[in-house]
Amino acid sequence: MFESADLSHHVPKAVFKREETKLREALLDAQFDLAAQRRFAVLILIAGVEGAGKGETVNLLNEWMDPRHIGVRAFFQPTDEERERPDAWRFWRALPPKGRIGVFFGAWHTMPMVRRALGETTEAEFAQAIGDIRRLETMLCDEGVLLLKYWFHMSKKQQKQRLKALEKNEATRWRVTEHEWTFHEMYDAFVGVSEPFLRETSTGEAPWIVIPGADPRFRALTFGRHLVAALRERLDEKPAKQVPDKTPPLLAPADKVTVLSALDLDQPLDRDDYDKELETLQGRLNALVRDPRFKEMAVVAVFEGNDSAGKGGAIRRVTGALDARSYQTVSIAAPSEEERAQPYLWRFWRHLPGRGQVAIFDRSWYGRVLVERVEGFCAEADWMRAYGEINDFEEAMVRHRVVVVKFWLAISKAEQLKRFKQREKVAFKRFKITPEDWRNREKWDRYETAICDMVDRTSTALAPWTLVEANNKLFARIKVLRTFCEAIEAAMETIGKKRKKKG
Repeated sequence: MFESADLSHHVPKAVFKREETKLREALLDAQFDLAAQRRFAVLILIAGVEGAGKGETVNLLNEWMDPRHIGVRAFFQPTDEERERPDAWRFWRALPPKGRIGVFFGAWHTMPMVRRALGETTEAEFAQAIGDIRRLETMLCDEGVLLLKYWFHMSKKQQKQRLKALEKNEATRWRVTEHEWTFHEMYDAFVGVSEPFLRETSTGEAPWIVIPGADPRFRALTFGRHLVAALRERLDEKPAKQVPDKTPPLLAPADKVTVLSALDLDQPLDRDDYDKELETLQGRLNALVRDPRFKEMAVVAVFEGNDSAGKGGAIRRVTGALDARSYQTVSIAAPSEEERAQPYLWRFWRHLPGRGQVAIFDRSWYGRVLVERVEGFCAEADWMRAYGEINDFEEAMVRHRVVVVKFWLAISKAEQLKRFKQREKVAFKRFKITPEDWRNREKWDRYETAICDMVDRTSTALAPWTLVEANNKLFARIKVLRTFCEAIEAAMETIGKKRKKKG
């Protein structure tokens, strides 16, 4: 992939000066149109060999365009806060909103290549990292992000000449350190890893653009021309009014037996037994979060369910066992303007807990395959692809020692009606019932279909759904607490086994 980049390219100074003026004007026009339209975000990934002009090119970009609307982020070794969360968390937090340009140095591609070149990871681990990156980038492109990936390249001989020239000049000597020469010695190993990496991660929606880096003027014009062409192509296209339906239908089972219809929603548990079990389980949960092993993990709990199924009551029984400093409850409603300017999962990624912490989501990312699907708030293509994106998201958490527990609290249609009417009668409960609840009830069958599809497609070995029979609120609360404790205990057992192995 690097044959053309290894050639001796050159642009005369006079040609560069003439072309630069036109290029700057075109880039500024595109940037202002991007900010005015606010239809999509632009994310530029900068990568390549040492000394190929990555930093100089981004400095030039800030000079050519309005730097107030460009966010440049360089990612070095992760901080302590970042290490406590999945690898992609720090990149998600820095994504540019619609209407802005983000530039990432050392993004998600850097560490997998460096670790492989240093022999710190196996071929299988490298292949898994490539798969993760492809899915992440596909998701960003599906969300409308204009993802531009630039690889700045030069031959080993050109790199050596470049480093020596920088070292010779007193004004640029500081830019060449032992780090740059170390990577020069590793050139063959690094390029040997980067070539298959670029090939595997260069896709139709986000191809790698190789920029020859030896000649500064040729490099700058090549980069600038491609950037303005990519911006103009997206800005000038007319957005489709409706995404065509290309997905096959999801059909209900022929015998109408589903994961919900198979539940016995009326589970017995009297008040005396409930009080005893509640005290026991809350004590058990409290002891678990104070266990030293809990400092090596985090918990993400998802609470979903029918309207008035008792999610709030179940959550309160969980938080009643926890120190207020150890948990955060995240209540999900309609997205804000800030959240709508980002990919769908962004508003959930940013709430992920650190080690020794619990995050409780009252409603969650499953809104895309439930409310948004049923109410038509997103296209079918969006909620269909969401199943895979959600599974990837949860797998990333579990791999990073985050315990993911997911509860669906299920009640019958008759029980829901009874609770709705009770809420309307009791003064301090009236806020819990809204016209929207009654509207949702009219779509009971459509929601039930969506729920069953959700469970079938996102209940995985890593993050299974727990279906809670909730006609009896007391039974539901106890089942939630018991499942919560068992999930943490299973994770602690895994940690113990890994310690023994290491020992």
